[in-house]
Amino acid sequence: MSVVADTTGADFPTLSREGVVYLDSAATSQTHRSVIAAMDDYYEHHRASVHRGVYPLAVEATDLYEGARDRAAHWLGAHARGTVFTKNASEAVNLVSYSWGHANLGPGDTVVVTEMEHHSNFVPWQVLCERTGARLAHVPVDDEGHLRLDVLDELLATGTVKLVAVVHVSNVLGTINPVQDITARAHAAGAVVLVDGAQAVPQIPVDVAAIDADFYVWTAHKAYGPTGIGILHGRPEILEAMPPFISGGHMIASVSLDGSRWADIPTKFEAGTSPIAEAAGLGAAVDYLQGMGMDALRAHEQDLTGYALERLRGVPGLTVNGPADAADRGALVSFTLDCAHPHDVAEIVARRGVCVRAGHHCAQPLMQRLGVAATTRASFGVHNTREDVDALVDALGDVITLFGD
Repeated sequence: MSVVADTTGADFPTLSREGVVYLDSAATSQTHRSVIAAMDDYYEHHRASVHRGVYPLAVEATDLYEGARDRAAHWLGAHARGTVFTKNASEAVNLVSYSWGHANLGPGDTVVVTEMEHHSNFVPWQVLCERTGARLAHVPVDDEGHLRLDVLDELLATGTVKLVAVVHVSNVLGTINPVQDITARAHAAGAVVLVDGAQAVPQIPVDVAAIDADFYVWTAHKAYGPTGIGILHGRPEILEAMPPFISGGHMIASVSLDGSRWADIPTKFEAGTSPIAEAAGLGAAVDYLQGMGMDALRAHEQDLTGYALERLRGVPGLTVNGPADAADRGALVSFTLDCAHPHDVAEIVARRGVCVRAGHHCAQPLMQRLGVAATTRASFGVHNTREDVDALVDALGDVITLFGD
């Protein structure tokens, strides 16, 4: 199949709306038609709870649910037993923070985050350190948008670092971090590693086994799937030693008046009624991306990013954030325009149907490093074309006409 999907709505129904140029996939991707069909199929033909029944509907629903887990794990080279369904990537990080963190951290310990983290991979560690007495340290970003790994090495050399939390692809700078190298450095110092892969999984080939992080998290709604379901890939032996995050139904082996025993992983971390339709949708999204081929998708989006960098750098008064080379970044470009606030930029280009994101992108520490309150971000998906980039640049001309001197 062609890497560039049909933007008339054959693959992504929302794009059938006339005049829509969707450049906000880093926030939420469009939902592929096969995902919608898979969720409808569950509701129309297999509606039942999972794991609890032996009648055909329940068995079919369980097969859909567990099949999605198996496909997601296999696709990224992870263990199915260590693949936990969560509500989203934020919940996945919180699961690790509360369950692993409270059991393993205390005064004198250090958690390392980076200056480019999304709040989802920053605030939970901040809260954890406040509660446990551990110290929160950070790895800064250099002027080209890369992590200062020399500072990471200095922190690791203290011998106090228990966990390193790092984003795979920055949602602002687009930087693709060397997470396999970072994991190796952290492990050599005796620390565990959590990687936020929310931006990486939909954009670049990801091999969880090769990265070797102890925890890797991502979410379906950025990967052409539904909202309401995310994934934590955890090292099984670590997950087995962790206490439950949320307790209640389904996550138990037995309950008595005297106490409870927990189910095996990953069920131990999936309390309550499962997101069955969402899992079916996630499985369909995995099939779609796997069938397309992540190398081909990466080549397509890298071409778009390179073209966007070239066109945007020709816009007067525009500053691009992040690495200069498209090979070093994911499929997004954030920028500021001297003559207008990012919110004004987004509102004006929207008049031409161009959908971009403006704000701090849930990365306020990074905004402080960049010396701005907000940026405008254009992010690309499989359905985008160079013509979409041209539409953005043309619309920026309206901004300059309105606000420029």
